[in-house]
Amino acid sequence: MATRNIANVIVDSLNNAGVKLVFGIPGAKVDGVFDALMDHPTIRLIVCRHEQNAAFMAAAVGRLTGIPGVCLVTSGPGTGNLVTGLATATSEGDCVLALTGTVSRRQAARHTHQSLDVMKVLDGVCKSVVQVVVEDQVSEAIANAFRTARIFPQGATAVAIPMDLIQSTLIGTPPFPRNNFDVPSYGTSDTGLQGLALEKLLSSKRPVILLGMRSSNEAIVAAVQQLTTDFNFPVVETFQAAGAISENLLHRFYGRVGLFRNQPGDKVLARADLILTVGYDPYEYDAELWNVNPTNNTIIHIDYTEANVSAHYNPQVELVGGPAAVVDSLRRNLHKNAPDFWASHEIKLEEVRQELYSWQAVAQQAACDGPVQPIHFVYLLRKLLPRETVVSVDVGTVYIYMMRYFYTYLPHHLLCSNGQQTLGVGLPWAIAANLVQDPPCSRKVVSISGDGGFMFTSQELSTAVQKGCKITHFIWNDSAYNMVEFQEEAKYGRSSGISLGGVDFVKFAEAFGATGFRVNDASDLEAVMKTALLTDGVSIVDIRIDYSHSIDLMKNVIPNDFR
Repeated sequence: MATRNIANVIVDSLNNAGVKLVFGIPGAKVDGVFDALMDHPTIRLIVCRHEQNAAFMAAAVGRLTGIPGVCLVTSGPGTGNLVTGLATATSEGDCVLALTGTVSRRQAARHTHQSLDVMKVLDGVCKSVVQVVVEDQVSEAIANAFRTARIFPQGATAVAIPMDLIQSTLIGTPPFPRNNFDVPSYGTSDTGLQGLALEKLLSSKRPVILLGMRSSNEAIVAAVQQLTTDFNFPVVETFQAAGAISENLLHRFYGRVGLFRNQPGDKVLARADLILTVGYDPYEYDAELWNVNPTNNTIIHIDYTEANVSAHYNPQVELVGGPAAVVDSLRRNLHKNAPDFWASHEIKLEEVRQELYSWQAVAQQAACDGPVQPIHFVYLLRKLLPRETVVSVDVGTVYIYMMRYFYTYLPHHLLCSNGQQTLGVGLPWAIAANLVQDPPCSRKVVSISGDGGFMFTSQELSTAVQKGCKITHFIWNDSAYNMVEFQEEAKYGRSSGISLGGVDFVKFAEAFGATGFRVNDASDLEAVMKTALLTDGVSIVDIRIDYSHSIDLMKNVIPNDFR
């Protein structure tokens, strides 16, 4: 049996933390940890094709499970390549532990091959960055980084470990037990402040619930659904809160908001005299867009953490604690004086509800020949997919259509990047979503991107095929960066720097061992979608998309005086 060293302490620490997957790319500074992982019976090592994608996959694990996803990379460019993935994770509330190798301790004070100041490089994109310098610090650093990543607001943490230390047999502090990786539970908020919030709720006429990115866990969703079952609270979701309202509560659901203030949900927010935010983070949707006239309403902030105050987000009451417990407490106290919310505005709510679903008639009547209308694709995908299918959406025009119109009724079953709007997340997130299934890769996962976003991370097709994933990835292909294009046209009357093309995605898919399909005409769309979704393994569907109306996505912004 090989002599135990610090690499074994690292792996045992991850095991005690409940880690099942490690995503990474090997290198001389961390090959000792890769070697130790080879012998581990329960932790699965996923070798990626780029460190950024390892960070993306780790972030998806964090988002889907609530347990930090782990990525493992070498020094220098290996660490530098993590930056975008970790920045996305931290700004969007996904818990990640990044383990990075560094040069040996005796080389740390001078220029040497693949040296990099990890603290400076990663400090701005992580909640914490720790440089280990002695053996006794390893287990402590990993345990604390793991906990910090899990504590709200969740995000990325990093631990940098010198290569000579990884090989060291001077094992000091052993790995911490499982309970030390847990974080404290969150109880309810201050009772006095709850009383003040209750007073404001009872005196309001038109309260609305705005669910943000930190509302997407089972406990909070259950509490909010019970509240909306008992009382007439219209509910609006941000994009990352998708799925918080179940199908049997659709009469309370008024859509999702984000990017442009032109959605039915924006109208409901504009008419509210009180907005109850749950897990809201301005990273997703700036308050100045949805709360144009802050003097017209009261805001009650419910979250794990205090509000990020601004001129347009200045809550009158902050209920800091476990959102599920806080919402449930408010619900129970509201029963003592059950108000009749929105009683004098039901007609206006019904008008908004009809507007919310009006797109479906348009989708069904979309042209059945020529390039595919985006809204028709969204309609068919919802029609064809089981409710429990996880769908990962890349950034671009595709994500605006999907997040507005693809309805899902389970939290974390429609994934998007709405903080950094990071191109390329679609496929890596789908791979991670497939791998965390029990058993791994047992159910189909769907991912969608534009042709531009797909090329950011398309090399991970190799990873998906190699690991036996069951993924169908749809590419909306217009040979351009369309989300940039239509916004440039709105600003300048023309576009620049957006032309792409030159890729045969069917052959590209086949080169990686996936199955490729192509849709050139809308009349073929449904049949090809059905075939691809039934195809085992990894399949790619290249769809000629019609973006001629995409500029309409930013039109009809609601006037500031709308009431």
